[in-house]
Amino acid sequence: MTNIEKAKALIGTFNSGDLKLVDSLLAPKYIQHNLAFADGRDAFIAAVAGLQQAPVKTTVKVIREFQDGDYVILHVCYNFAGAGEVVNFDVFRFENGLIAEHWDNSQAKVGANPSGHTQIDGDTNIVDNGNTEKTREIVSSFIKDILKGEHLEKTASYFDGDKYIQHNISIPDGLSGLGGVLAEMAKAGIQMVYNRTFKVLACGDYALGMSEGTFAGKPTVYYDLFRVENGYIAEHWDVMEETLPKEKWANQNGKL
Repeated sequence: MTNIEKAKALIGTFNSGDLKLVDSLLAPKYIQHNLAFADGRDAFIAAVAGLQQAPVKTTVKVIREFQDGDYVILHVCYNFAGAGEVVNFDVFRFENGLIAEHWDNSQAKVGANPSGHTQIDGDTNIVDNGNTEKTREIVSSFIKDILKGEHLEKTASYFDGDKYIQHNISIPDGLSGLGGVLAEMAKAGIQMVYNRTFKVLACGDYALGMSEGTFAGKPTVYYDLFRVENGYIAEHWDVMEETLPKEKWANQNGKL
């Protein structure tokens, strides 16, 4: 199997309960960054086994997938044991052909945003077309200049006029739509702060930024997937998740 196939096979065990497959895919010193679960391969195996005891089967639907070196990125819609649909970004690091580390971000799946887009619709064909490093550079700079607020005067230069497709649950399309929502948030005293970007993983015209900061004063991790077209930010999907208080962490590895 390719690394992408291995990552998809691993999350597929949430439905199948195939513990032998889990055992064959995880590295001996598997590191977990989902703070709701204990560290290590044994804890992952126990979680898969536990899901099989639920009266409702877990469903797994992979929407987007790509690879950046030793990292595999999956954009997934889950329904864990019938608890309701959630949208995830799962990031896996491979070492010697095995899954050695996992990060993720999760948000409840809701209806369409003001422009009629959902959290998961849009193009799903992510291929390495030779643009990977240029895309990474553009998205890294956008996060630094705009999301971190270091050079807000450059905002318009990242967009082709008002052409911008938005999949955030609350924001309409266009640079104008983004500006309008941010203005309303400012009036309400709500700040969206990006403090640190852990990684920007890219393939072709797509790049995923993994960042942390605060939203309305609460510690938050941001996963932002961007599609770049002709050198401009053209489309955006995201998952925001509030970080658990440290006393509730099941492992001490941190979200990022």
